[in-house]
Amino acid sequence: MPRFPDNPDVRPAVVTGASSGIGRATAGALAALGHPVVLGARRVSECEDAAAEIRSAGGEAVAIHLDLADDASVERFAAAAADTLGSVEIVVSNAGQNMAGAVLDTDAAALEGVLSVNITGTHRLVRALLPDMVARRRGDVVFVTSDVAERPRPTMAAYVTSKWGLEGYVRSLQMELEGSGVRATILRPGPTLTGMGMDWDPDVTAEVIDQWASWGFARHSNFMRPAGVAAAVCAVVGLPRGVHTTVIELQPEAPIAPPAD
Repeated sequence: MPRFPDNPDVRPAVVTGASSGIGRATAGALAALGHPVVLGARRVSECEDAAAEIRSAGGEAVAIHLDLADDASVERFAAAAADTLGSVEIVVSNAGQNMAGAVLDTDAAALEGVLSVNITGTHRLVRALLPDMVARRRGDVVFVTSDVAERPRPTMAAYVTSKWGLEGYVRSLQMELEGSGVRATILRPGPTLTGMGMDWDPDVTAEVIDQWASWGFARHSNFMRPAGVAAAVCAVVGLPRGVHTTVIELQPEAPIAPPAD
């Protein structure tokens, strides 16, 4: 049952991958708008720190452990979120796993590990949370993908495959949800300053970036801040009923060019 039946503008939200980067910024932005938030990730201590920051700023937030590769973990997370918030109105599916590696250097187990989180894990989350939203005929689900789904890059075989597949999954889901009152949106960020990939060997990172540049994927050095992506999530879920944003792509603005002489 809804915890806030007298205020439909208060919409309980779940954010996955909330321990850092886009997820953490999104949880904070939603809470600042008055939405109570559950932060989920494997690194639950970082989520607890983020939730404490939200509470200290006057918001409502709780951290719950979540491993999208584990069926039982997802079920526990969904149940705990409902117990804590009541009926979930907003789901931001942001958690993802990345790894560097060319096709011929990526073994099957590594590929399956990324797909288990980025695609199968997302499906676990959807199956756990969306039936209640559909039953209530109301809700927003935002799937954070990547511009690699539109423009695949070399040396990221597993990640590209997972994000391309995820967008196909969401496209099917959008058609199936039509008329249900639940809106599903693909949010496709370009290069963003997050913790993803920060645990790579520096030489591997340099090789990946050189490969991107050689194929024209690094036109300038600017990266987006997570807060900018979070603002886009808030804009999507804040749209009035009757409007469905199906796909949004975000790209970092290029450095301002000096005036011509």
